[in-house]
Amino acid sequence: MPKVYLKTYGCQMNERDSEQVAQMLVARGYEMTPEAAEADVILLNTCSVRDMAEQKALGKIGLLGRLQKARPHTVYGLIGCMAQSRGASLLADVPHLDLVVGTQKFHRVADHVDEILRRKMAHNAAMDDLRFPVVDIEAEPGSQETIRDHASVPASAFVSIMQGCNMRCTFCIVPDTRGSERARSIETIVAEVRDLVERGCREVTLLGQIVNLYGRHEFPKVNGHSPFVQLLDAVDAIEGLERLRFTSPHPIGFRDDLIECFGRLPKLAEHVHLPLQSGSNRILKAMHRGYTAEKFRALVAKLRTQSPAIAITTDIIVGFPGETEDDYAATRELTDEIGFDNAFVFRYSQRKDTPAATMEDQIAEDIKEARNHDLLSVVNRHAQQKLQNLTGQIVEVLCTGTSRHNDARLTGRTRGNKIVVFKSAEDFTGELVNIEITETSGFTLYGSNPQLALHPDLQPS
Repeated sequence: MPKVYLKTYGCQMNERDSEQVAQMLVARGYEMTPEAAEADVILLNTCSVRDMAEQKALGKIGLLGRLQKARPHTVYGLIGCMAQSRGASLLADVPHLDLVVGTQKFHRVADHVDEILRRKMAHNAAMDDLRFPVVDIEAEPGSQETIRDHASVPASAFVSIMQGCNMRCTFCIVPDTRGSERARSIETIVAEVRDLVERGCREVTLLGQIVNLYGRHEFPKVNGHSPFVQLLDAVDAIEGLERLRFTSPHPIGFRDDLIECFGRLPKLAEHVHLPLQSGSNRILKAMHRGYTAEKFRALVAKLRTQSPAIAITTDIIVGFPGETEDDYAATRELTDEIGFDNAFVFRYSQRKDTPAATMEDQIAEDIKEARNHDLLSVVNRHAQQKLQNLTGQIVEVLCTGTSRHNDARLTGRTRGNKIVVFKSAEDFTGELVNIEITETSGFTLYGSNPQLALHPDLQPS
């Protein structure tokens, strides 16, 4: 039975895509392995959002090429966003690379792997060059089926509801790597979620490049509700589902009908990831973000009015071309004012064929690094305080299994998406438990006294 090593870089969408690829290969008789040294097929699912992600993948595939001497039949492949962006040029950059598959061709990966491995195994292993390169990056909208492993499902699962993005932010390569917006029907999404729930899943996260703009071109509003709100209503109504999340949205997609969902849908978790990107109106305009700092501030206020306990996380870019000290100061001030539960802070990274890559006044790396470090200090101060505020509180946790760092402990997340680790003599995987928070460390909460019964005064966290 051939073995496959599959490593994923990037976002939750990439994680879901890797899951699909793995399940297709297993269905063909392949076995997944965490050890690259014993693999007959090595695949890296890549990210192109930032240069560092591309460099990590290229470094990893280069390092893994050293295994070729011992296992010359091994198939090496790069799939996903970087494969879509760079295409055939990767074959020159990576001499041992056999397979390049783009974001709209994941359903073809198993076919290509079968064919390349068959041809390699049929040839003399002593040959110097056993590459039979395949590059498959042509757009094929609507070609991806949803495939699930029917043997088991996790307590929390990702469900892709759409692909692509039409927004054209000046710093972003996603529209080129993922294509234009295209949505699945509400009926097929609901059927997938219902099937997951029937097999033990308790929480789903709906995925899209800009998830809250779901179906805006394909489906009509109904009773003033957008297609995305219609979808949330339909998923929330599924019996047996305990929690509902979505990521990643765009601030311009938060109309009143969506904001109100956080007050009326009981399963919609009190957490939203709301990308700010910059607190400077001048930079936001240059980014083509479509909102101002004032509108962002007002949106946060509306969300907190609708759901006072809501956790808000964000993405912020520092060092965008032309960002002055005053622009950065505006970002720092707004970040401090809002007090996010956490944030991903990124140094601006030039992406080929994006407008920002050729803008004047590119910022020096040392300035980006200084701003990144400074802004993280603001973010971490608020994040740590919010965790400290939960000490002594009882929170509802969906247990997802054993801790990655300690098999003797269980782990899960609160409704506000905070990680909780706790000791228990009983395995609560897949269950909602109430945990008393006793301490914090880093970005993790630690607790004790797991109880299945709901606490009458339980507050979301």
